[in-house]
Amino acid sequence: MISIIVPIYNAASYLPACIESVLGQTERELQLILVDDGSTDDSVRIAQQYARQDTRVAFFQQAHAGQSAARNLGLQHAKGEYIAFVDADDTIESDWCERHLKDIEGIDYVQSQCPRNIYQYTVVWGRLYRREAIANIRFEEGMIYEDVLFSVDLWLSGARGRIIPYSGYHYTLNPHSTTSRSHPEAEHKVLNELRARKKSATLKGRMIIDYTIIRLKLHFVKQ
Repeated sequence: MISIIVPIYNAASYLPACIESVLGQTERELQLILVDDGSTDDSVRIAQQYARQDTRVAFFQQAHAGQSAARNLGLQHAKGEYIAFVDADDTIESDWCERHLKDIEGIDYVQSQCPRNIYQYTVVWGRLYRREAIANIRFEEGMIYEDVLFSVDLWLSGARGRIIPYSGYHYTLNPHSTTSRSHPEAEHKVLNELRARKKSATLKGRMIIDYTIIRLKLHFVKQ
């Protein structure tokens, strides 16, 4: 079973499409975890309505604490062997779960090779994770760009991955999203967190972190 975690904050205009895309999956054995992060719009009512209509939907609320805290709360309640994250303003194709499951089943990720360019992917949406691979990894709370640290911590743990020739994830350019604008203080913080991790990393880990820092700096300049 796949547990799909959707953190929600004032996403009422996007949320129905997001939820429908998950519940409309050809793979029916799934758990949809909706976590509201203190929304002040109609998001709570929408999420509660879907939770009443479909037993696969679990709804949780928290005071506004950020996307990291919402995802961590979702991880506490995830029951699936596999975990995925979908942002509330995005959608996935109806065969997203099925195609990823077919590719991942039967693969020994300890032995499979990890392509070099996989390290550039420092977002968590659009990925399918084995539950055991992220059992001891959580999102840094109280900061932006938490995806970066989660991804780097995953690679530093020795996890392996595989890139498949399929996305099926539709990212929405939301002008109101946190990362739609520059946050110099947050940028400085995430770079410092990466440098701190580098001190105790292996040679391979230091290379991963250096590569990530370079890509982040380029991204920040383009914002």
